[in-house]
Amino acid sequence: MTTRRNFLKTSAAVVGSFASTPYFTSAQRAFANESANDRPVIGCIGLGGMGRGDLGGHRRFGDVVALCDVDTRHLASAKKINQGKGDEYTDYRELISRDDIDVISCVTPDHWHVKICIEALEAGKHVFCQKPLTLTLEENQLIRNACKKHENKVFFVGTQQRSDSRKFLRAVNMVQKGLLGDIAKITVGIDGGSVGGPFKPADPPAELDWDFWLGQAPKVQYVKSRGHGNFRWWYEYSGGKFTDWGAHHIDIALWALGRNGDGTGPVSFDGSDAKHPVPFKDGYPTVDDCYNTAHDFAITCKFDDGIEMVVDSRSDNGLLFEGTKGRIFVNRQRISGKPIEENWDKGKFGPDDLSTLYKGKPYEGHKDNFYRCIREGGLPVSDVFTHVQTMNSCHLAAIAARLGREIKWDPKAETIVGDEQAASFFAREQRDGFEIPRV
Repeated sequence: MTTRRNFLKTSAAVVGSFASTPYFTSAQRAFANESANDRPVIGCIGLGGMGRGDLGGHRRFGDVVALCDVDTRHLASAKKINQGKGDEYTDYRELISRDDIDVISCVTPDHWHVKICIEALEAGKHVFCQKPLTLTLEENQLIRNACKKHENKVFFVGTQQRSDSRKFLRAVNMVQKGLLGDIAKITVGIDGGSVGGPFKPADPPAELDWDFWLGQAPKVQYVKSRGHGNFRWWYEYSGGKFTDWGAHHIDIALWALGRNGDGTGPVSFDGSDAKHPVPFKDGYPTVDDCYNTAHDFAITCKFDDGIEMVVDSRSDNGLLFEGTKGRIFVNRQRISGKPIEENWDKGKFGPDDLSTLYKGKPYEGHKDNFYRCIREGGLPVSDVFTHVQTMNSCHLAAIAARLGREIKWDPKAETIVGDEQAASFFAREQRDGFEIPRV
């Protein structure tokens, strides 16, 4: 058995060539239960509820030796989960500077993801980052460029629906095999956003570094409802339901259609049927003490071949695929419709089909696939390159909603067409000292 350090050095070279000659065969376990010398060393950044959940998952495959959060209360809770182990940090830069750490788990608020992940890649780490990966269209390009530069590192996005064989993978396979006929319309139900406020500012808790939490976002007084658990309802830090559930369901829609490659997304986004909980002017909220992301909407997205995708808050959460031969509905609780009841995919959905969806790897759990790809090379089932195409659609839907009109998108050039105001939302100004690296 090779030592862990030599093993990781060798596997990194394999990843760079996308595992044309795997270091280990796919039949072997991906790190789990290996000897101490062969388990990867992991650092976890962002330890709120989801971060602590991921911490528990990563512990199956490696040794978590470092924990980081700007809130020391989160650190204390995470350390209990990690059985009292792990050096503690409140500045992620100290954690990623350690040369003994192989893997970074990033589960921060959305507006921190890309900066931390690029710096982790630059420091030579493999990265597992929760969705939604990006805050802006520009960030999609920045993280993609960084992953291309560091192609010897595995980058995994935490869109766990890509590992649900009974429902979502079955739906994707059925659409890709043409069993529903030609798809005419997909309705993507992502629920409505929260409405709240006005909120009063207060002093931040002593355990929380509020200025560092804000990061690239504008500096504002602490408001509890801007922070933990509620940041998603502020465009300053996230994109509301468009990037929350949208990062999951739009991903499945584009994957099923085979429209998540470079230059293949929708060409228009109509946001004329969208409401926000506060007044907007020129795409920006006119008050700063209330949630401001869209809460009631139906965004019509059109592809160049006529397929229509409606992203709305009014349908059941999930995806309705409508084809010329039949239709199916799928969400995390069920998959239904005549093609399912009659098993139209009998004999056309098995281990080989799952392996195809898994880019040649065996079907297994989400983190299993991540650590397998570190070991063997190859792209993971939830890769950065298709995810940024999903996030393009999520961000464009949000921009159209903010402006209340249709916007045109050139998916090949990745530019908003003929609308200077809409194009101004491509990137956001970053606060001094918190700029995202360009690599």
